[in-house]
Amino acid sequence: MTDAADRRTEYLDQWHAEVTPPDWQNPTPDGRYNLVVVGAGPAGLVCAAGAAGLGAKVALIERHQMGGDCLNVGCVPSKGLIRSARVVSDARAGAAFGVTGTENAQADFAAVMARMYRLRADMSHHDSPARFTGLGVDVYLGDGVFTGPNQVSVAGQVLDFKRAVIATGARAVLPPIEGLAESDPLTNENVFDLKELPPRLAVIGSGPIGCELGQSFARFGSQVTLLEQADRIMVREEARAAGVVTQSLLADGIDIRTHTALQKVTRRGDERILTVKNKAGELEEIVVDQILVGVGRAPNVDGLGLEAAGVQYDPRKGVVVNEQLCTSNSAIYGAGDVCFQYKFTHAADACARIVLANALFPSRQKTSSLVIPWATYTQPEVAHVGLTEGEIAEQGLSVDIVEVAMNTNDRSRLDGDDEGYARVYLKPGSDTILGATMVSDHAGDMIGEMTLAITHGIGLKQIANTIHPYPSNGEMWKKVADEFNRGRLTPTVKKWMTRWLRWSRR
Repeated sequence: MTDAADRRTEYLDQWHAEVTPPDWQNPTPDGRYNLVVVGAGPAGLVCAAGAAGLGAKVALIERHQMGGDCLNVGCVPSKGLIRSARVVSDARAGAAFGVTGTENAQADFAAVMARMYRLRADMSHHDSPARFTGLGVDVYLGDGVFTGPNQVSVAGQVLDFKRAVIATGARAVLPPIEGLAESDPLTNENVFDLKELPPRLAVIGSGPIGCELGQSFARFGSQVTLLEQADRIMVREEARAAGVVTQSLLADGIDIRTHTALQKVTRRGDERILTVKNKAGELEEIVVDQILVGVGRAPNVDGLGLEAAGVQYDPRKGVVVNEQLCTSNSAIYGAGDVCFQYKFTHAADACARIVLANALFPSRQKTSSLVIPWATYTQPEVAHVGLTEGEIAEQGLSVDIVEVAMNTNDRSRLDGDDEGYARVYLKPGSDTILGATMVSDHAGDMIGEMTLAITHGIGLKQIANTIHPYPSNGEMWKKVADEFNRGRLTPTVKKWMTRWLRWSRR
């Protein structure tokens, strides 16, 4: 084997030993649990660790891999690949920064994957059964199945509980397209198992998974075709933001096909032939080596015995919960992707904290109070919090808009990150922030300031009066605030100020 292949095997073994230890011995239940958590993804881990830290007797059940999607097949591996792809892109753009000899930089795909496996393996102990046992949690590996309103069985043992949390997450599902399942398509759950770079890759869907991984694979050297049924990519984001990302993807050589619907897939040896209906309503064929499906998620509710527990659920929407995240069984709560509309790791974390308060104490915290940002980690990144452009239009709301281009920020210009913008939606006639969007290489890091502002009622006037370091990308929000203040300087106000200053010279 090559050196990269040797390292791949080593890191995979290390990762598996942490998240699915083959010699793990489940504990023996000893009395009633304050809290039983079913599912050891982000929501479940926060629930278990938080409850144990408060002194509760806690059991945590996981049937597949500790850490859930985020560690194993989501945030961690994808962002590892994205970082490598950005290095390739930066190297090829070296001439613009006075660095020569890097224009033809190429990615060693095996080494890229080995790096990702190493990082995932090194981070996996944080979510391991051993660590959670050390936190005082009883960890059970196996299928957790509710056998009654206050009982769950796992690996032949029955656990009694005062409260329980369903935190089983969601999984990738394929759209019902003829021949797609038979073509062995890639999803986020198996794309990180690739050993070789696909020469030609079709990406179905232009959401975060499709755009992030599509851009990365294009930079690694794949010929990427991005298929989207809508009239533009990233339909959840502002049209202008999607336009900026579109230009970036085109610059990376991606063939973007909007108004395009996949009709069927057939196999010809190792090739996949996609029959699509294009914008003109005509059928055409696209030949590729692999297909990455970036659309379709389903909640993990099957096989949980929810009927026996008296828990209502929908196979498509997941476990039914109220604003306190309580199910139809008052002893059982839901948290994360299995029940919540926002499918993000940080949203699952926020849900878990609400569950801890409501399930263990006489609290009535609500999900409606949450202010949840999100980011798509393309280059440039797109980040948003609060009301969206689409919601404003749908609800017929009147808002004031303040927008500043990234090319007005000195650090952004120095870094060559000047194609995006920062935009804030305000309550009319005030500095109250209703929503914000940023398009920038560091948008995901910078949206936190707007999230803090909306959460705690901080207006643009206060942000204008807050000193930001210079030169920094984060200074953009101060620029937005300064632009707001300049807009308040009406001709009448300016006239009176001018008169005052003329008089004060006497």
